[in-house]
Amino acid sequence: CFGGFHGLKKRFGVQSVNSFTHRLHGNASTVQRLTPPEPRPSPRESECRPRRKVCQPVLNHFDSQYSDELGQQWFSARDILLNPHCWQFGVLLNRFSDLTGVLSQLKSLGYYSLLPQTHSPKSLHKPLSSGTHAQLQCLVHKDPLRLPTQRHRSGWLKQYYLLNAASLLPVLALGVKDGEKVLDLCSAPGGKALALLQAATPGLLHCNEVDKRRYEWLLKTLESYIPPSLRDTVIVTNMDGRAIGGSQSESYDKVLVDAPCSNDRSWLFSSEAQQGELWLRERVQLPHLQKELLCSALAAVRPGGQVVYSTCTLSCAENQSVIEEVLTSCPGVEHLDLEEELICSLSKHFTFAQLQPPLGHLVVPEQGRTWGPMFVCSLRRIS
Repeated sequence: CFGGFHGLKKRFGVQSVNSFTHRLHGNASTVQRLTPPEPRPSPRESECRPRRKVCQPVLNHFDSQYSDELGQQWFSARDILLNPHCWQFGVLLNRFSDLTGVLSQLKSLGYYSLLPQTHSPKSLHKPLSSGTHAQLQCLVHKDPLRLPTQRHRSGWLKQYYLLNAASLLPVLALGVKDGEKVLDLCSAPGGKALALLQAATPGLLHCNEVDKRRYEWLLKTLESYIPPSLRDTVIVTNMDGRAIGGSQSESYDKVLVDAPCSNDRSWLFSSEAQQGELWLRERVQLPHLQKELLCSALAAVRPGGQVVYSTCTLSCAENQSVIEEVLTSCPGVEHLDLEEELICSLSKHFTFAQLQPPLGHLVVPEQGRTWGPMFVCSLRRIS
């Protein structure tokens, strides 16, 4: 099963773990012509439409917290988060599928590439992350268009994956190179794992998800996009990520921790008031879990290796504060600045907050650039 978990035990000397593995299946892809994107109204038009029901306790809490942490920037982000009709969608192309005519069709609809071939002014000919994104193709549109979601079909690989384009930042920050051993610690639903495989061909990609339902979702995502020829490269497990650092210490070149978080977009709409109040009480426990996962990742990466931490919340407690605590409590770890190589090159697409403390980078949605929230921070284990 994708190298098999017995193979993982052999590689890393794991004696006893509670895990499940799965081999992804699929045949050669066939061509499917793109259908036109669904028309989505402008923000002004959508004001006349019924909106999804907002969970008022969650909104009140966000107003109190984020107006204090982000100031005026919160109010522009608030307008976007409360209006799903204005959300933009990135289109991540699947290099393992047959993309005949897909790129030209998308460009004819007004889509353009998110990733330029040259980046910071100091290194105009140095591709982002030393060229690891060369095969990563994500297209975006200035308007809130949404292509139809392609259905899962056995033996056929989907041509594209719809996503919040800011969610590619952790993948770009990780800068995976061919042959590296990579751990995606909290992998479901699988979009970042898919993007990692678009950007490079790692020697090993270990995708882990602790939640059983989300684990099944992860399996379906990978089966829909990844060919069986990668079964010796990709391993999927259902483990507690906090235990992996102990059982597989110093085993990976790079680790991605896309941590469980408040998920601001979803929390605003996904519950009744009573459930929302319960979530808010439980929210205070998230930073402790996030810190444990990040410490596990730092134990799992080899000395000299890189760990990228990310969330999809604006919360300082779940972002900079987690990083600050880990840097204080974990000796032999340093913060890596992404400003020159990554952030500057993408600032025309994303709006970044000025963070205090200045640890990591936070994409804040605003009108015309509705990407985010997405926090990303890179760390290196030095001993």
